Amino acid sequence: MKVTQFDTLYQLTFFPNLFPVNCYIIEEETELTLIDTGLASHGPKIIEVIKSLSKPLSTILLTHGHDDHVGSVDILKKEFPDAQLCISARDSLLLNGDKRLLDDEGMLPIKGGISTKIKSSPDRLLYEQNTVGSLKVISSPGHTPGSISLFDERNSFLITGDAFQTKGGIAVAGTLKLTFPFPAFATWDKNRSLNSAKQLASLHPKLLAVGHGTCITDPYEAMMKAIQKAENTF
Repeated sequence: MKVTQFDTLYQLTFFPNLFPVNCYIIEEETELTLIDTGLASHGPKIIEVIKSLSKPLSTILLTHGHDDHVGSVDILKKEFPDAQLCISARDSLLLNGDKRLLDDEGMLPIKGGISTKIKSSPDRLLYEQNTVGSLKVISSPGHTPGSISLFDERNSFLITGDAFQTKGGIAVAGTLKLTFPFPAFATWDKNRSLNSAKQLASLHPKLLAVGHGTCITDPYEAMMKAIQKAENTF
């Protein structure tokens, strides 16, 4: 595992060269927020980093319900029982293994790995414009129906889950990158994903942090190029 710090954000990267899976720790004044939990095997290392920062973990926040983002939830909740588990109201269904579509979601099937083994239940369901500490919730459907991104209002850092990837080159979820195609394979609705990407770029973040790949500083131009590529191929 590799740990990279950007101001108040710590990026924890597992398998950085082969199949990078990122989790993030956001440092608040008196507490910590964990964004995503990787695979089940990643739990012990995540716990180790959290404890090294000498602040209590107050929140476990999930960007979406795929198993490479929720895999260590049960391990972490057992270790930090007072941490509030948060996920969007929509993707809380995926956390329970329920892949059924809602009435307004069309006919495209939900893709990607959905765990049926998670025992933990959310403590808080999130909606657009909710806040969690310094983070504002941005609804970002497309990769999954209930994907969310988090915008840190202190420093304009944007954590997007899989709404964007940077491994294999920056791309909007659903854009096939042959050197790292897995986020595209797991994307539910490419057109909704594109709309979400446009909304995220309009925030003009100072840092883009994604589920798979390295962080990008001053990413607006790169995000717009990825959006243009998606517009030409979707």
